[in-house]
Amino acid sequence: MISLSSGEFLELTIKEFMIPSERVAHVQIGNNLEHALLVLTKSGYTAIPVLDPHYKLHGLISAPIIMDSILGLERIEFEQLENKRVEEVMRKSIPRVKISASIFICLDLLVNHPFLCVETEDGFFEGILPRSTVLNQLNKIVKRFKK
Repeated sequence: MISLSSGEFLELTIKEFMIPSERVAHVQIGNNLEHALLVLTKSGYTAIPVLDPHYKLHGLISAPIIMDSILGLERIEFEQLENKRVEEVMRKSIPRVKISASIFICLDLLVNHPFLCVETEDGFFEGILPRSTVLNQLNKIVKRFKK
C-alpha cells in the first residue's frame, strides 16, 4: 500500500500514470493550421503535441495560438488556415519531462500546466502525463491515509 508518510507516492514512475503516445491526439510538422484546428476540435483537447515523422517532440499547438495567428487588423483571416503550417506558430517552449523523471519533479510542473509531454532521453514522444490523473491518484492516497 502506498502511503503519504512513507513517501512512496513520490517514488512512483511516470509510466504508471501517463497516457501512451498511441492514444494521444497530435499533429505533425508540415500540417497546416486547418488540420490542426480540426484535430483539436474533434479531440476536445485544449492543446496537442507537434511531432515530426519520427515521433520527436517539437512543441504544442492550441486553438488560441491558431486564432491569434490568423487575426488581422479588421477581421479573422480564415483563409490563412490553409497556408500557415503548425511549425510557424506552435509554442516551442513547453512543459516536458523525461520518462525517467520522478513524480516529485512532475508535481512541480503540473501546478501550472494541465499536462506534461513525456519523452525518451533522445526526445522521442512517449505520451502525456495529465494533471488530473496524478491528482486522482493522490486523492485516493489521501482518502486511505485519512482512514
